[in-house]
Amino acid sequence: MSGSTLPGTGDDESPDRVVLHVDMDCFYASCERLREPELRGQPVVVGMGYEEGQTIGAVATASYEAREYGVDSAQPISQAVERLPPVERPDLGDEGDDRGHYRPVDMEFYQSVASEVKAILHDCAETVREVSIDEAYLDVTDRTSWERVDAPARASGAAEQRTLAEGFARHVRERIAREVGVPASVGVAPNMATAKIASDHDKPDGLTVVPPGTVADFLAPLPVEEIHGVGPVRAGELRDMGIETAGDLASADPGRLQDRFGDRGVELHERARGNDDREVTPTGLPKSLSRESSFSEATSDAAAMREKVRALAAAVAERARSKDALYRTIGIKAVTTPYDVNTRAESLSGPVDDPDLVEETALSLLAEFEDEPVRKLGVRVSKLSFTAGEQASLDGFDGQPRDGSAAGSTESGDAVTDGSGEDGGAGGGSADEDRSGQFSLEEFE
Repeated sequence: MSGSTLPGTGDDESPDRVVLHVDMDCFYASCERLREPELRGQPVVVGMGYEEGQTIGAVATASYEAREYGVDSAQPISQAVERLPPVERPDLGDEGDDRGHYRPVDMEFYQSVASEVKAILHDCAETVREVSIDEAYLDVTDRTSWERVDAPARASGAAEQRTLAEGFARHVRERIAREVGVPASVGVAPNMATAKIASDHDKPDGLTVVPPGTVADFLAPLPVEEIHGVGPVRAGELRDMGIETAGDLASADPGRLQDRFGDRGVELHERARGNDDREVTPTGLPKSLSRESSFSEATSDAAAMREKVRALAAAVAERARSKDALYRTIGIKAVTTPYDVNTRAESLSGPVDDPDLVEETALSLLAEFEDEPVRKLGVRVSKLSFTAGEQASLDGFDGQPRDGSAAGSTESGDAVTDGSGEDGGAGGGSADEDRSGQFSLEEFE
């Protein structure tokens, strides 16, 4: 489709980029509502482990209605069904309890819906960076501009006057709703980090525009964890330094931040000031997949740790399977007090797709930390293979036993990224959970 045929297209080149971040709202739940329209307006929970005879699993997505009952993504399914018993399980809860509609994860269906959304995105932009099944960045600088039109802004955000970029972004969002039938929130800004924050600013079905020259003022009052790349652990460290908001971070001494966090501190300082010069580039195949979750406070409860690791392991293994990925390394991350980040991993003798092995190995690696106060846990699979080659058996390749020599060892200090150039929390703000309410399976922070 020619850019000139789209609403909000300007002829003048602009020195400022126009970046869109498109984030599908509670995507899995929205997909379920697409095939069951009667679920609209009802609390919907998509996850694993709620069916009779099952006890272990996690919430993949909770609709906004379900969140009102304290159900959220990455939560152990046992907590979810206690707070919001399933309609499908009358044996759970008490008579008269409010109930939610629970559905199992159906990745094949969700991917088919996502492919329709992505077709629209690629039709609307030459450069699309697919971050996950339910979010993407678009560089539409060659399709539209920040030129103002003689009308007040209709979107939320820092813009007082409507821009051509706003019209273009509205067109993208409305095409998704009209042609696919699922809601999306769109953030528009001159850089990736701000566009990501903007897409979360007015959910669900939101449109937030942050024109050049307004970025720093838009960011200043936001909690510091809203800054792209600041997860719960980093936010806690910043608060210990008296930094509560993005404005505080922007005005902090960059030398002090570098002393505490290295080059990462300077990078976060620049992002809080609205500076992010990363280009929107297409994403390659990931090198690892991981899932993390924090405790509300540090805990030494071994049973709680094991329950969380089981849920994280199940989520990571399911995601790897959905991507047809085999893995040769299984690892965990444990953040102990005060904020010590520990990683351990075990290498296998060959690539496997084995959820039970992920759980077994992760629990084995966790044992080292069960007597320590832990703030956060993560599970990762890495050294991924996307070929159709043979999978190793549980006993290893060619009958050789599985190599456990690396068990409990610390991996190389350089974090393995997903091949995207993103860091922990990138593409998702918090490393724990994408703010769309979806698992955001990214690299450890």
